[in-house]
Amino acid sequence: MHAGSCLCGAVAFTVDSALPQPDICHCQMCRKQSGHCFASTDIPKAALSVTGTESLTWFQSSEKIRRGFCATCGSSLFWEPLHRDWIAVAMGAFDDSTETTVKMHIFVAEKGDYYEIADGLPQHQ
Repeated sequence: MHAGSCLCGAVAFTVDSALPQPDICHCQMCRKQSGHCFASTDIPKAALSVTGTESLTWFQSSEKIRRGFCATCGSSLFWEPLHRDWIAVAMGAFDDSTETTVKMHIFVAEKGDYYEIADGLPQHQ
């Protein structure tokens, strides 16, 4: 079991499964949402339990995607494709060791010009 929360603790969650290797998204929307790139792990929706849902706000960023964040502190927590059985959980929101490592970078063609990706991991345009 893995636990996490937003910065202020109003929204908390647990994941009742191992965490798959995360990816780091460099698309413009993820950069704007998070302030940089967005590292997340995709887990089955059934494995996620959330408390404090009254403080969880969703932003519909496209026809198929919504993004969840804390309405109190603004922490980015979730990225959810509406018609899938999984949800992406922000790696930075976990409280303790995640016991996983980054798998790859995605949407690197949209990355910011102020940094380089030099970790040797696969990069997908």
